[in-house]
Parts: sequence; C-alpha cells; structure tokens
Amino acid sequence: MHQIFTDRDLEQFKVMGVDVASVDDQINRFKTGFPYLEIANFATNGKGISVVEASDYDKYITAWDEYCKSGHSIIKFVPASGAASRMFKDLFEFIQGRSDLSDNDFVRFFFDNIQKFAFFEDLNAACVTKKGLDVKSLIHNKQYKDILEIFLLKDGLNYGGLPKGLLKFHSYENRNRTPVEEHLVEGSQYAKSADGEVVLHFTVSPEHRSLFQDLINVVLVDYEKALNVKFNVSFSEQKKKTDTIAVDKDNLPFRDGQNLLFRPGGHGALIENLNDLSSDVIFIKNIDNVVPDKFKQEETFYKKLLAGYLVDIQTRVFRYLELIDSGVYSREELLEILYFLQDELNVKNPDTKYLEDAELVLYLQRKLNRPIRVCGMVKNVGEAGGGPFFAVNADGTVSLQILESSQIDLSDPVKKDLFTSGTHFNPVDIVCAVKDYKGEKFNLIDYIDINTGFISEKTKEGRALKALELPGLWNGAMSDWNTVFVEVPLGTFNPVKSVNDLLRKEHLSNA
Repeated sequence: MHQIFTDRDLEQFKVMGVDVASVDDQINRFKTGFPYLEIANFATNGKGISVVEASDYDKYITAWDEYCKSGHSIIKFVPASGAASRMFKDLFEFIQGRSDLSDNDFVRFFFDNIQKFAFFEDLNAACVTKKGLDVKSLIHNKQYKDILEIFLLKDGLNYGGLPKGLLKFHSYENRNRTPVEEHLVEGSQYAKSADGEVVLHFTVSPEHRSLFQDLINVVLVDYEKALNVKFNVSFSEQKKKTDTIAVDKDNLPFRDGQNLLFRPGGHGALIENLNDLSSDVIFIKNIDNVVPDKFKQEETFYKKLLAGYLVDIQTRVFRYLELIDSGVYSREELLEILYFLQDELNVKNPDTKYLEDAELVLYLQRKLNRPIRVCGMVKNVGEAGGGPFFAVNADGTVSLQILESSQIDLSDPVKKDLFTSGTHFNPVDIVCAVKDYKGEKFNLIDYIDINTGFISEKTKEGRALKALELPGLWNGAMSDWNTVFVEVPLGTFNPVKSVNDLLRKEHLSNA
C-alpha cells in the first residue's frame, strides 16, 4: 500500500533529491527484510584466492610501472568520513566511570606509554595552557581524567570529536603525520602518473571538510617538494539522496519533530562518489590503514603487485572482447575464453555446457564486459568483518564475493560452518578498473545488488528506531563486478581501531 506523506515531507524529499517511490521501497524493505546470500564455499589459496609466485613478481611490478608511464589516469580513493570516537571508547568509559587507574589495564597502558604517541607534544602543551601543569605533573597528581578531558573534548584537542584522518598517528623528526599525510606519501610511491601527478580523493563528512582542506593547504607544498610530485587532492561527501529513511518498531516513518528522519546509508553510499570519478584505475584503501615510512616498502610492493595483476587480467579481458566483437573466432577460442572466465575470474555456470555457440558468445560478452577489481586478502587472525566467499548469484552463476556475517544465515549449521572455516579476511586493499574495452566508463550503479543491504537497530534521543544500511561499498555495491582475490601478507594490514593500536611496532617510527 502506498505510503501517504505530507506536503512538508514531499518538500523534504525534493530538497534531498529523493523520490517518493524510493522511500516507499525503503519502508517496504523494513517490512520484508533482506534475503540471506547463498554461499557455495569459502575462498582459500588455490580455490578462489591466487598466490603469486616470487618468480612472477617482476612480471606484475613491471606491468604496473609500464602502465603508469603510458598515459593512463590513476586515482587513490580513501573513505575518510568516519569519526574517531570509537578509538577512544575505553578512555571515555574511564572518564565517565568511578574506577581507579589500577582497575583498568587499557587506560593504564595508555598512560604508561603516553609519551610515545605522536600527539603527545600537542597534548602536553594543551595541558600546560588549560591546567598550568604538564602531563607528567598531572599524572604525578593522579589527575588522569583531567588529561583525558583535555585530550578528547572540544575545549581541548577534541580528538574524540574529530575524524581519524586528522589525528596525529606517527612521529617523525620534522613533522608528525596524520593518516591523510601518510596517504599522500604512500600514493606518491605507487599511484604516480607519467607526468608526476598523484591524484587522491577523500570522502569526508560535511562538518569536517574544511578541516581536511585546511590541513592540505598547510602541508601540500612541502610534501610536493620533498617527494618531487604534484598532488591533486579532492574531497566529496556522501550524497544526501543516498540517506535512508528510519522507521519505528511498527515500520512507520520515524519523525524528528515534524520532519522525517533520514540517516546516512553507510559506506555503500560511496559507490555514488566512486562513480563520479573517471580514472582508468582506482585504488581503494581505508583511512586508518597506514604505516610510517620505515614500513612503506612492503605496502608499496604489494600495491604495485595487485595493480599489475589487474592490468594483466584487464589486458586479456579486452583482447577477448575485441575478438568477440570481430565476429571471427573458432569454437576452440570460445572455449579458451570460457576457461579464462571460469579459472581466472572464477565465474562458474554449469549450464554453459548446454549453450549453443551464439548463446555462449552473448554469455561470455556479458560476463567479461564488467568493472574489474583485484582485492588483496590476508590470512584470518580473528579480525571481525568480511571475508572472501563463492556466492550464488540471481542468474544461477557462482562468483567471488566479499561477504559480511550479516549477509549469511548463521542459523544454518552448514552456512555457519562455511563462514567460520574461512581462511582469509578482507583488509580493504582493492584496485579497480572501471572503464570498458572501448574506453567508456561503466556506470557503477548498474552493478549493485540491491538485495544485499541490512537493517540495524539504533536510538535517537532515547527512542528506538530501525535504520537501513545500503549494500556495502565492497560487498553488495560491487556484487556484479568481475572479482579476483590475491593473497597479500598480514603486514600490509595495520588498521587503528583503538588508540593503543598506535603503540604497536607497526605504528612507531622508532620501534
């Protein structure tokens, strides 16, 4: 039944750029839920995940270096809108609680090592300004909560209210660096075009965009001189039209005052931002997965390896599509293309053996002519999050997908066993090719599986609500891409989930 909205609601939709039908669809989705994905198996080494032999390293590194020199456009895409508040969850709880430092191992470890953090000098100066005492003196006086309030709250450094990208992560002699700066340096090492330009695009929240821009304005010239490159840095925000409506427990629209409540649709909304970019190759990496310079060599090597692997795959895809376009091919050549699709791209369909040549050609053309992504996968060491699986698609084919636990029916013992038996984890280490063999950019919106979102429970000022998450950026939003998994070392995955992660040797420049 059609949802009736007020004139005020319709005006709100107009301002946001959404239509009534899409809001109706969202409300109906709350009622019907999302179907679980059918998984055929987990991907592992030799079965869905490629392991590059050392003897092939030069082949792929050279392929990427040559690609960069040949006039192709390259961009590094970094989702950076996430707030850092979860990094400081334990510190906030300590401030609000009554426990003594001796009762909290996490907070005690933080204070025992406080001088090792890249933000220590800023914190120390702020403490002197606010309290007339330095950090060492405040610790001696057991004024731990005073230090944390200056560190986390708006009247101090406001680290609890800033995005991760703007926090000082790593210490250097000349200037301590934020993740944004580390991404600049990292990008210069593997995403530099033939003319020496390095293009980066950060997705940010509206309230922090000016702070990101201010940082870039301050540091860019110095990094360009030091690295002998020209940076092209741009920003975008999640589009308001991708916000999703919230509902109450009865699946009726949730109102905040007189207005309907819409919420950001999760990182899946960023497929719109990615779709606005028109480079030949796009690297995707999360904002907090960065390391100091002393550890960047391994990062750079495997980024180039993944990119070279992508170039190799794309070259063969283009050659096969051009052959099909020519109309001059043999049965043997069609079988060669089919085996490539099955063995290299891991797109399997048992019904292909029943297809006549003309039908087989159309099938091969449809499956080959899609965006391509090569995704690094690391061995699973207990990280929460998505992993590599073989999934059954709506058309009956089986292909590689990055799946989250919410997409799998874990009440089914067989599916749960497949999920828990997975050997690898998704570190969000992705290289994408988003143009077809004729040089035209794919419309990435056409390759989303809309059935892969999920519903979460939230609150607004103490009132319970249900929120709709769009298909995740590297999950359902890229469901219909050609996907290749390549194993990369665990050393390339160094996210900062809590502030004390910055004390791991991978984040200490002098470790």
